[in-house]
Amino acid sequence: MAKGASSAAFKASHAATARAANASRPKMRQAPNALNEQVRIPLPEGKHTTLTRRQLIVGAAGIGALFAIGAGAQVATTAKEASSTVATLEVSEDAVVSLSDEGALSAIEGDAPLALSGEYKLPYGSLVWANSDSCAACLLPTEGADPLCQGAILNLSDGTLTTILEAPVSTERGFDICDIRCNEHGVVWTEANCLSGEWRIYQASASGTSIGSPVLVETGTSDYEIPYLCTAGNRAFWQVVPASSGNASAEDSLLKSASFGSSDVREDWRSKGRMGTAPYSTGDEVVITPRVDTTGVYYQMTLLDADSGSKKDELTLPTPMKPLDAGYVNGRFTFSFDASYQNQGGLSGIGTFAPIDRGGSSGSEWFCFDRNPTAAPAWSGSYFMVKSTRTVSGIDFAARTYFTLPCPDGCDDYGDFLASTGTHDVIVTYLGMPSDDDAHTLVRVWKA
Repeated sequence: MAKGASSAAFKASHAATARAANASRPKMRQAPNALNEQVRIPLPEGKHTTLTRRQLIVGAAGIGALFAIGAGAQVATTAKEASSTVATLEVSEDAVVSLSDEGALSAIEGDAPLALSGEYKLPYGSLVWANSDSCAACLLPTEGADPLCQGAILNLSDGTLTTILEAPVSTERGFDICDIRCNEHGVVWTEANCLSGEWRIYQASASGTSIGSPVLVETGTSDYEIPYLCTAGNRAFWQVVPASSGNASAEDSLLKSASFGSSDVREDWRSKGRMGTAPYSTGDEVVITPRVDTTGVYYQMTLLDADSGSKKDELTLPTPMKPLDAGYVNGRFTFSFDASYQNQGGLSGIGTFAPIDRGGSSGSEWFCFDRNPTAAPAWSGSYFMVKSTRTVSGIDFAARTYFTLPCPDGCDDYGDFLASTGTHDVIVTYLGMPSDDDAHTLVRVWKA
């Protein structure tokens, strides 16, 4: 699986650690060492194999490495091929303001300007994604291997947790739910088989705490990476990318979508070669990073209208720069690098970049949150929200100020994680709270 949801490798490594709830609020159970528990897997001809729960969920999601802060690598810019017909972003070093620059930003004293409006307990190891002000999708671990995970929707106003998928729709041995997204209109999820490498994309309409009949919209094998998902407007989106080696390695990458509850699949974008990032939902739009169809490898951040599929904006990075994440917040593209590039001016370093003014391009002033990126950013009120090393921070570009959301004592070392994407009044974060008697994932909802 490609890196992608910067969060994907991190998130999968923390899954499958406690019991999922069947009621609106889960009853917490003790969960120490659950990731390393052995699970016996039957194989054909009476044979069997034994894997840890960590290996199972990581295998099902197709992830080859666990989350590690500070994993950014140095990349030398040696590519010589270029095309004069490709207009790319150029940012000089003196046009970039970084968090680490002395005197560039001042810290806001006292409480964070975002108000905490809710704290909700989920099973320890739960994964959370939010691109709506009203609900969030949750992947809940169980204590067994059948199923490994369940799908749920969290109401952000009152904390009601509704399990909508108690087991995968696929009944064949080896299939499990490994990814899920939702908004107020519907839900989309992936079921993958860790034994065969097969995967299936289902989606359904949603109304409150209930969903319609699941609709199978895509199937694939290990010749393709397990698709990344997002929801935007009234549609479910998924990105089909060929594996780097295998029978489909020379095929195009595709962004596809379908209206919730419908089997009528639309091809929204076709890219030569592998797309650079996972799709990013702004709420009503989707950001993808296809390659420009030209000599050399250029990644073009592209903003699409969810309902029509039409292109609304684009911004191309210089070759050979490949972003870890690409998004669109408060009228501007944002992107991050987990590797540094030589001879690229102000875009050379590791971090998350966004123009200080709307519609930023070459010649604009840019901001760099120069920490190793582990989640795509969001926007709330006047604040650019970014996951830092241990906390989630907010930056006010106009006031040149910043703040951090406090982490409670006793949380996991990785600290707070940013679950939200896009521009919203509500921001969702979550963190693990390990404990011998009350291990849980704490979801926190903040309002501007």
